[in-house]
Amino acid sequence: MSADMTAAAPAPESGSGVIHNIGYRRYDGRRLGRAQIVLALTWQSLRAAFGIGRGAKAKIVPAILFVLMCLPAAINAVALATNPSGGALVGYDNYVVSLRSLVMLVFVAVQAPHLVSGDLRNHTLPLYFARPIRRIDYPAAKLAAFVLACLLMIEIPLLILYIGNVSQVHGAKAVWAQTRQLGPGLLYGLAWAVLLASIGLALASTTGRRVFATCTIGIPLFFSYILSHALFMIGRQAYGPVAPGQESALASLSGLISPFTLLGGVLRWLQGPPKPGRPLQVSQVTLVGHYGDVYGLVFLILLAAAVGALVARYRKLAVA
Repeated sequence: MSADMTAAAPAPESGSGVIHNIGYRRYDGRRLGRAQIVLALTWQSLRAAFGIGRGAKAKIVPAILFVLMCLPAAINAVALATNPSGGALVGYDNYVVSLRSLVMLVFVAVQAPHLVSGDLRNHTLPLYFARPIRRIDYPAAKLAAFVLACLLMIEIPLLILYIGNVSQVHGAKAVWAQTRQLGPGLLYGLAWAVLLASIGLALASTTGRRVFATCTIGIPLFFSYILSHALFMIGRQAYGPVAPGQESALASLSGLISPFTLLGGVLRWLQGPPKPGRPLQVSQVTLVGHYGDVYGLVFLILLAAAVGALVARYRKLAVA
């Protein structure tokens, strides 16, 4: 009987194939487009920046760094609660610059590779580009996610600081004064987030090994920061104390070497000359002299170069 059934089955024609239905269920839902893919990639990358979705060890570093960043704001709130007449301990725009620089250096160096290095190492980029997205969507989604991650690290402590200050003032005018001070601080934090995220991802995308990527980011940022401060101190000591606007060129231009001191110089340029009686903080470049516009120009050039390098890197990978 089996022989008869075998003989009755029509033989496939030469060059034709047979499609077997093995019972897989067809997808009948709505297929999402490019925008939804980019949003999903951005959300997944934002979670990865804080270790969400991975093991407990992946959450230790971002959690510790976030607590360290919020610590001055919490101390300020406690100090104001116990001694309201003492005044705020930290400001919105110069929020413990040395601590912010150290925390963001470690955060960018350690977390940026988690967003891009894994895809490079595992060769999963062709899977992304096989979907209906453009070549620029992948780096744009990664950059948007990491900028948001850096913003959370920088801006949440400022909001905690703002809540602590507002809770100890009375009257609408006092609250409005704190709000006006918070606004520039948030914008300055945005400049930090955009520049550091762009540099971090551009450097991390050069290798698929996370350890190498961390060194590629951390070593230049750390040593440029140290060199900038060394040249700044040499410039100040060589010429001694001078009047505002008459600083040496070495002290004024040394901040262009490091992204952190560059941001401090941009802040000083936007704030204008130091006010009488306001102490200068050596932890950031405060003496930009007549070169304030140079700091603004270098900031824009460095930001454009970092974003351009990131986009060019993935355009090259897509072609390859």
